[in-house]
Amino acid sequence: MSVKVLLMADVKDLGSEGDVVSVTEGYARNNLLPKKLAAPVTSATTKRLEKIRREREAARKVEIEKAREVAAKMAEVSCTIPVKVSETDKLFGSVTEKDIADVLRTHGFDMDKCQVTLEKPVKELGVYEVPVRIHPEVSVTIKVWVVEE
Repeated sequence: MSVKVLLMADVKDLGSEGDVVSVTEGYARNNLLPKKLAAPVTSATTKRLEKIRREREAARKVEIEKAREVAAKMAEVSCTIPVKVSETDKLFGSVTEKDIADVLRTHGFDMDKCQVTLEKPVKELGVYEVPVRIHPEVSVTIKVWVVEE
């Protein structure tokens, strides 16, 4: 026998928050309901879930707006990274995501190296366009100058 429940959180291999799914009675009674992962389909739970969705959507919009403001400020910044080079202008080592994130931190941006997306480490002097992912929906391209120390 199956019963319909409203998922209150994402459940792997079952559905995402807000979905109405049909599960066995035992699975609902023994697993989903006690862990508050689901609730019986009623008008009260549907209203509660809609309220939670609206609050999360508003918070997400605020996050995206803040990320866009940071992106606008970051687009104006150009990072200069001095490196040691040989007589033939070959870099000793390379410039990585961590190096770029460190320079961005000195400019006042709270960045993690995972947010900087280089295809491969920079091994030559020059100017590079580097994409930085500030938010899953907001990214910006910054100029990175790799110069001789």
